[in-house]
Amino acid sequence: MNLDEIKALIELIKETDITEINVEEKETKISIKRGFQASEAEQFIDIQRRPSQIEDQGNQEKEDIVDSNREEIVAPMVGTFYRAPAPDVDPFVAKGDIVNPGDTLCIIEAMKLMNEIEVETRGKIVEILVENGQAVEYGEPLFVIEPL
Repeated sequence: MNLDEIKALIELIKETDITEINVEEKETKISIKRGFQASEAEQFIDIQRRPSQIEDQGNQEKEDIVDSNREEIVAPMVGTFYRAPAPDVDPFVAKGDIVNPGDTLCIIEAMKLMNEIEVETRGKIVEILVENGQAVEYGEPLFVIEPL
């Protein structure tokens, strides 16, 4: 299953009342869920992140970033965030870079699949909100971009 097919499944879930979908194709299994109960989401965060990381991403940082002409790019799935295609390679993007539609911003590893996350609008990367190797949730802000 390729990235476009996975994105289509995510869009299907967003546009309907479906809260969970499981797909098996040859040796690939994909499970997409949404609509966590608050307590389930808190447990997931506690398991996936150390408390110091949660504190570091406090409300003050988010308040400083929010601006009327800036947009957040959010995780389209749950997985592990990687800034580069390999440990010994430069990151896809850095703070201050200008990106164009279709440029790869990062990789999210989900179920042993490496999913390249592409930008949809031309803009300047203002902030990178996630550390390399950090677990991310569906809808979690990854980048702040200033459209150009």
